[in-house]
Amino acid sequence: MSISVLFPLVQLLFPVSVVASYFFSTIFLSFLLDSHAHILEYGSAKELPLGGTRSIAETVARVKEFILANPDVQNDTSKYITGGGWDHTIWNTTRWPTAADFDADPVARGRPIILQSKDYHAIWVSNKALQASLPLPHMVEGGVIVRDEDGNPSGVFLDNAQDLVLQPGPSHSDLMRRFKLTINNALSHGLTSIHDAGLKPDSLAFFKRTVYICRLHHIQLRIYGMTYFDENQPDMSSSTPKIINGGNGRLTARSIKIFADGALRTGGAALYEPYTDNPSTSGFMRLEPEVLHDIIPRFLRDGWQVNVHAIGDRANGIVLDAFEAASKDTDVRALRPRLEHAQLMTQADMKRLGELGVIASVQPTHAISDMWYAQDRLGPDRIKGLYAFRSLLDNGARITLGSDFPVETMNPLSAFYAAIARLSLDGRSPHGPDGWFPEQCLTRIEALRGMTIEPAYASFTEHILGSLEIGKRADFVVLSKDIMTIPIHHILSTKILATVLDGKVVYGSL
Repeated sequence: MSISVLFPLVQLLFPVSVVASYFFSTIFLSFLLDSHAHILEYGSAKELPLGGTRSIAETVARVKEFILANPDVQNDTSKYITGGGWDHTIWNTTRWPTAADFDADPVARGRPIILQSKDYHAIWVSNKALQASLPLPHMVEGGVIVRDEDGNPSGVFLDNAQDLVLQPGPSHSDLMRRFKLTINNALSHGLTSIHDAGLKPDSLAFFKRTVYICRLHHIQLRIYGMTYFDENQPDMSSSTPKIINGGNGRLTARSIKIFADGALRTGGAALYEPYTDNPSTSGFMRLEPEVLHDIIPRFLRDGWQVNVHAIGDRANGIVLDAFEAASKDTDVRALRPRLEHAQLMTQADMKRLGELGVIASVQPTHAISDMWYAQDRLGPDRIKGLYAFRSLLDNGARITLGSDFPVETMNPLSAFYAAIARLSLDGRSPHGPDGWFPEQCLTRIEALRGMTIEPAYASFTEHILGSLEIGKRADFVVLSKDIMTIPIHHILSTKILATVLDGKVVYGSL
């Protein structure tokens, strides 16, 4: 895609004088869509961000600073404190944090504190929050209660065990504040559409309630919401209504989000063989294979798009088994099912992915985040199937790109850069300046498609979104540089000059 190609298309949307002034300044236009993110969780994480802390003590110190900076929190020791983004893989210790670590600080001591991990597959709680959640079961299917040497809960809960921690739900005003914060940041980054990946079941409920209120105020973003699967409601496929183009085309919810396993970072991704750095475990499934084989065909038969979180090679294989079984009496390809993450796959399963028409919904910034510890976790051979984007394409799969914010940065240019360079944002990799497994890099065209027409296809909107064509929505972003031609190391310095939705400037100016 070039400026010369885009020029006549954009002329249809704006006066020639306006368009010409921009193109003479060699400014590049494109759509930017994020196919996997968490809108309300981003807003929540920004209230007490914990990303980048290098130790348990530094993380506790950041909580202390938050308490002291907010008088309403400081003066009310019963007020729950929540935050997110801590990453134990970069800390100066190999142990999990504990509830006792909070009690070591006199300001944090005795307060109910619940902190979400970077990957959202673990939470770390204080003793006050832990006591409020008792009694706890000894075992949790699809999750882990981390315990001390005496067998007592130590303060960390993994995957399904996170649901055991009791906490007051956010108010409508809390959710609205977080929602507006996320939307404003998204527009400033040039995003016109976000696929919300249903991390919390109350997210979509909020969107459904709010869309009819906010229609009057014009929601300045398109949301493709994934309904969170609740295994305690077995009839969801037939009892839950789908939403298509609600709120004047700003909200669609026709897909179900299912969690198959945990995450690589917290050791919960389900593998065929044990972890190299922890041979006592192969991870775990959050839902048993027989459950997946039951619910996936059922949702497909009822016309749902089925999007499954699958990270480990075993989890991806089991989910593909279920899709393959469903294909015997359902046109699976037409329903455009998705593997959310598709991080580690065998060569045989990559081939099946393409044959079945299952979309790989991947996040390039995960690759450059995980590359520093992944080989220790998986070993030198198995690592070759991790984030193997080129291999997925070569096996006929369609790839759509997302960020998984707030797990990674919201900036879509970071995902573009990571996909084509496989380097950290400061230009490094374990394999040197050519990138981490550079043979798995995407081309710029492939990466751009992964952020434009492919996420539109993955949300059944390619007829109205994803490219600048006559008859489609006038959603696009104006960039300060042509990211298709500039040196790779200049991509991240590209600025968003304007974000346009339905032909209306919603950020910046033209």
